[in-house]
Amino acid sequence: MNIIWFLLIGLIAGWLAGTLVKGSGFGILGDIIVGIIGALVGGFIFGALGVSAGGLLGSIVVATVGAIVFIFLLRLLRRA
Repeated sequence: MNIIWFLLIGLIAGWLAGTLVKGSGFGILGDIIVGIIGALVGGFIFGALGVSAGGLLGSIVVATVGAIVFIFLLRLLRRA
């Protein structure tokens, strides 16, 4: 059951990040991948800053922030 929540949070976070950054999502699979990588990046960033976010909403916020950072990093690498 935890994997389903993990994928659902990844889907929501990836879709939110795609909507906020480029105006639309990346498709279901793309949103899940961006959201999962974003959750890892966001967890690292929030942990380094000493900020904790709990619960479902906190997980979505952390994953979304991480996904936005991940998308910006991809764009920087693509331009280089």
